[in-house]
Amino acid sequence: MLWVKSFHIVFVASWFAGLFYLPRIFVNLALVGPGSGAERQRLLLMARKLYRFTVLLSVPALGLGLWLWIAYWSLPGFGQGPGNLWLYAKLLMVAVAFGYQHACGGLLRKFEAGVASRSHIWFRWFNEVPVVILTVTVVLVVVKPF
Repeated sequence: MLWVKSFHIVFVASWFAGLFYLPRIFVNLALVGPGSGAERQRLLLMARKLYRFTVLLSVPALGLGLWLWIAYWSLPGFGQGPGNLWLYAKLLMVAVAFGYQHACGGLLRKFEAGVASRSHIWFRWFNEVPVVILTVTVVLVVVKPF
């Protein structure tokens, strides 16, 4: 199980690296002037490739996480009863992370269509969301506060 857990952590870290950087590209796209077609196209290409890579990394992260969940679920008391609510909160955070990834895909499509209307300041704040998601998730897993 330690091998599965190790690779799960590697894929989650890699997935989140993409979630950290993709919105930063959106900040730069929001700053591109109307006459900078080549710069805009280069940033869009980077965003498309990073988004695809991020989605691909999320698949083994999720698969290995499910493997761990199924394996540990067979242990007496795991995920059941008092003191195990952290697990359900963690699963909620995983769903929030996938929702954030989906939102990034929607924003990328808007940039590609030329209809993105948010300011670079909004994207700077949007860029902080995965930091909060990862921090809460790690605290839930390590501290198990409830």
